[in-house]
Amino acid sequence: MFENTCTLPLQADIFATALHPTEPLLTVGLSSGHVETFRLPPGKDADDSSDGDTSSMSNGRSTIDTVWKTKRHKGSCRSLVYANDGSAMYSAGTDSLVKHFDPRTGRVISKFAIPSATSQPDAPTLLHVLNPQSLLLGTDSGALHIVDLRDGAPGKKPAQTHFPHADYVSSITPLPPTKESTSGFPKQWVSTGGTTLAVTDVRRGVLVRSEDQEDELLTSCFVPGLGPKKNRNNGVFAIGSGSGVLTVWDKGVWDDQQERIIVDGNKKGGGESIDAMVLVPQEMGLGKKVVCGLGDGGLRIVDLVRREVDASINLRHDMMESIVSLAFDSENRLISAGGKSVKLWEELSELQGEGSEDGEDDEDDDDSDEGGQGQKRLAESDSDDDSSDGDQVEEMKRRAKRRKEAQKNKLGPMGAHGVMGFEGMD
Repeated sequence: MFENTCTLPLQADIFATALHPTEPLLTVGLSSGHVETFRLPPGKDADDSSDGDTSSMSNGRSTIDTVWKTKRHKGSCRSLVYANDGSAMYSAGTDSLVKHFDPRTGRVISKFAIPSATSQPDAPTLLHVLNPQSLLLGTDSGALHIVDLRDGAPGKKPAQTHFPHADYVSSITPLPPTKESTSGFPKQWVSTGGTTLAVTDVRRGVLVRSEDQEDELLTSCFVPGLGPKKNRNNGVFAIGSGSGVLTVWDKGVWDDQQERIIVDGNKKGGGESIDAMVLVPQEMGLGKKVVCGLGDGGLRIVDLVRREVDASINLRHDMMESIVSLAFDSENRLISAGGKSVKLWEELSELQGEGSEDGEDDEDDDDSDEGGQGQKRLAESDSDDDSSDGDQVEEMKRRAKRRKEAQKNKLGPMGAHGVMGFEGMD
């Protein structure tokens, strides 16, 4: 179904990614506190033009370009998110700061400190832009802050704070707006944290919590067009767990799960955790499927109509490190991130369709010079020191190891496709 077409090596462990909603721009947040934006290769039908300096990674047909790079946070960068229209970006780091910046240049516009109920800093776990007026911020303490964006920049302190779970918030997925909505933007969302699922309203707070699922819930996504027999258009939520089981929940029925799909492991458990998940875009014509990223670096495709894992597809992002994030970019290419690399995957039928076309593109000369004389636009550093990030990396790895047991690699040394590597690729 998908073929890995290029790999982007990074200088440190990746903790966060964000994709521009309409352009092939990828921003990564690293354990070192650095944030970097890349322009991905254009899609099949896109105009092959880009700005910025060419990175050392190329897929043989075109290049991945660095747009800007900066040291954004002291410690690690834990979360990144674009505004709904891509006009702004927000990052959160273990320095307990949230920074609002220009996605084109990386220059900081404003910032605020994450509040803490104790004398210790409360580090962030995730950011999510719910709508043009609200930024959601989850923290290690389990707090879920709602930050007002109506003045064009985040407020200096949260407008509201809720505690939907006994543990930190691990994922947020908006509920689609109702037919009566005048704005067309969501005002409610489903969150996972610890062993429960919760629904929260931007005005009314936490509306409902599920029963204890006796399994850590880690990631979620909404799947339209599925549901009970008498209400197929209701939609369902797919929830990934720490035991390798994907649970299906009917929208509006929040006390307990409706079905279980074993993605990894067996009926007795012991599978790799589902650390990331993304819905395959409907326009790709592949059906109601989700891609699951596992704790051992594997990728699984789950058919939600058949309620089964596609056993013929056994992809792998990394041989050891867990997958931090999965997403489809504006060109409907799958982007996986984990360890010290980002991988770009394309649908096989698209690649096969390119065989009759001229795959060679004329490359322009790269006139960049070290020291800022080229086209690369480097953002000014926000941090004065390069504080040690080793503790932060170990903390994230310990958290992942709690959810999984050591397991032998299921693939041979040649990976999912029997290919050791290509020249120019790591």
